Amino acid sequence: MRILIVDDDPLAGEMTLAVLEEAGHSCRLAEHGLEALEQLSEDATFELVVSDLHMPLLDGLELFQELRERGLERPFVLLTGDDPAPLLERAPGLHACLSKDGALEQRLIELLDRF
Repeated sequence: MRILIVDDDPLAGEMTLAVLEEAGHSCRLAEHGLEALEQLSEDATFELVVSDLHMPLLDGLELFQELRERGLERPFVLLTGDDPAPLLERAPGLHACLSKDGALEQRLIELLDRF
């Protein structure tokens, strides 16, 4: 699966990229929501977006909403240190919201196996 990873923290982004590539996915990294919008507009082959919530310029929730407004509908997974429940309520259509904790990598891989 081709995945766009969006994270302003270079270490977190590279870690997510490494885990997903090791699981057999083809990934690219964007440093913030605006860069992600640009990449998604230029390359229609991404099948999934995995995005951090808190980022400068355009946060993960704003990115999700902007993609929907532009008709760029793809599965979208939000990663956050916040409580995910209210985020899922605020963003109908969001495929998943995962907590950034020690089990994140395993839960993310299990989730992607269902796509």
